Amino acid sequence: MKNEVTRARLSLIASMCIFGTIGLVRRYLPVPSGFLAMARGLLGALFLLALVHLRGNRLDRDAIRPMLSRLLLSGAMIGFNWILLFEAYRYTTVAIATLCYYMAPVFILITVPFVLHERLTLRKALCILAALLGMALVSGVSGSAGAVDWRGILCGLGAAVLYACVVIVNKFIRYVPAYDKTIVQIGTAGAVLIPYVIVVEGLSEVRFTPTVVLMLLLAGLVHTGCAYALYFGSIDALSAQTLALLSYLDPVIAILLSALVLRERMTGAQAIGAILILCAAVVAVLPERSKSHT
Repeated sequence: MKNEVTRARLSLIASMCIFGTIGLVRRYLPVPSGFLAMARGLLGALFLLALVHLRGNRLDRDAIRPMLSRLLLSGAMIGFNWILLFEAYRYTTVAIATLCYYMAPVFILITVPFVLHERLTLRKALCILAALLGMALVSGVSGSAGAVDWRGILCGLGAAVLYACVVIVNKFIRYVPAYDKTIVQIGTAGAVLIPYVIVVEGLSEVRFTPTVVLMLLLAGLVHTGCAYALYFGSIDALSAQTLALLSYLDPVIAILLSALVLRERMTGAQAIGAILILCAAVVAVLPERSKSHT
């Protein structure tokens, strides 16, 4: 049992390390964001589908059918979520884009009292305020962070809103196995972007050089298919708290790579804002102590 938990933790850590490097791939991949998101979804879905079949399993169509409309809706939102995230990487630093994206837990905290009728506790309210303050420092709205490209900020926040919507819709998707749900969702994400890519972006900007093809395969097979396989291979053996906390390796790695590899600088105010956002997000997912009754 102990070895199983250790393997699960290593698999989860590996998946977060992979997710944390997607910003680097985007930065060096000269294709439109919609095309990259489309390729990522289609290649990732094919990888997971092949993996499921190699294991001798099949998609549970009886479980998928009654939830199909919700799966398709969430899949479409994932596709446009990826576009906005990749655009954020284009217009601002990987660190700032990542921090904007990790405002998603805050948007979820704000929304769930109205949608899921969950109680907003004092601790969660304080986490929201801390994250909003951190976002103000990161974005430079306070005037202390210097010139920041608002296109990247808004794209990152838009991606966070879409991701929060996906999480909420997933609350209403029941009895569908995790792999099956992911295959349908990311396959839908890729499929719905095909007309978007053809009509809005066009294919004239895509040059299929060996480097571009290799990096597209990296984004689709490794950063999507392999990363999701590692993630879902770990969740059954780990507690929800461990999953939530280790998931924050993703933004930490992205921020470190932004500084160490891309040499993207953050001001002191932005660094404080980054700490506020990440700490607020981590504290928000920690279980609250139940009051003892005496």
